[in-house]
Amino acid sequence: MGKPLMLQEADAARIEMLKKRLRARTKIEVVRSALDLLERDAERAARVARWRRAARLVAPQSRAALREFQRHSRLRRID
Repeated sequence: MGKPLMLQEADAARIEMLKKRLRARTKIEVVRSALDLLERDAERAARVARWRRAARLVAPQSRAALREFQRHSRLRRID
């Protein structure tokens, strides 16, 4: 069974406006699409945070490898 949701008048009006703009059949379609977008946004933010953490963890080794490669660079040996 569904759960009742108390909306303020302004929120109900926004949902109704979006229902027309999105050509949704029901108000719950609008709410579900908004929840999908929020969920994707939250997943993306978590993924970016994991990437930043991974980059921070490997940065010292990456810099060391880059310095090692630069020592043997052919660009410095060009006359």
